[in-house]
Amino acid sequence: MNCSNCGHFNDGGKFCVKCGHKLQEEAAAIQTAATSEYQSQSQPQPAYAPQQPNQRVRQAKKVSKSFFSYFAEGIKNPTATAQAAGESQFVNALITVILYALSIPVMLYVGWKLLLIQFARSMFKLPIISEELAPSDMEDFNTGVDLIKATDINSIIHFNFTDFVFKQGIFIFIGLAVIIGATYVAAKFGKIDVSFKEFFSRFGTFLIIPTALLLIGLVLAFLHFEYFSYFMNFGLLSIFLVVPFTIASFKQSGTNGLDRIYSTLIVYVVITIVLTFIANGLGEEVKAIITRMGNSSELNDLF
Repeated sequence: MNCSNCGHFNDGGKFCVKCGHKLQEEAAAIQTAATSEYQSQSQPQPAYAPQQPNQRVRQAKKVSKSFFSYFAEGIKNPTATAQAAGESQFVNALITVILYALSIPVMLYVGWKLLLIQFARSMFKLPIISEELAPSDMEDFNTGVDLIKATDINSIIHFNFTDFVFKQGIFIFIGLAVIIGATYVAAKFGKIDVSFKEFFSRFGTFLIIPTALLLIGLVLAFLHFEYFSYFMNFGLLSIFLVVPFTIASFKQSGTNGLDRIYSTLIVYVVITIVLTFIANGLGEEVKAIITRMGNSSELNDLF
């Protein structure tokens, strides 16, 4: 055994014959190290170390759980939920506004064929047109309608989802921001002392039911039910109710402010202007669709 102190080789004994260092401590240390190494090698190692959940995933789950609870409560008790909504509900209100803005273009993208068919049917029902039509013409029209429903026209005219949905969604979100801002300014003129975040939270909470109507319409559009357009219209027009409900839910801090009726009417003018711009933007998209349909050789071959 080699001495750990001087390196001299010893045949045995308890002490080194050269320097007198105790050899038993050295032997015990070597044996302990060997035993420890053997045990570590004989024990099965885990295939992988358990990973901690991602912080962003945990945060996303927390936000989604909070939002669904908030959204369900807003449908069940809209007034009480809105009046209780403070600045802490700002994120949930923002998600509601984003859902409202995106659900409209997604619904139009999915159901635009049905809307065009509804428009054509309403034109055929006009007295000035229906009197000139023969029964066979209406049969041909219904046959064409069935053919359009069964055809994936989006792939023929190359109607881009991202270009339409996100462009129009951003446009509608900006319009909603303008409406909320105008409502907040009108409330300030009415001597309502409230922060913008709290006002936004309450406005977004009153927007839950219109958003739910739009989401129901979106599901119906995916299922190809023509009645989805009624839910879309109700959801759009409900914004005229959200404004007075939001303003009326706050108490005035003075008596010499702008009357709430005039505040509401001023915001209605802003809403009308915003909806006009949105309608014009959607109208341009419809024109582009019709133009692409007219120029599509593949679509013309179907008829």
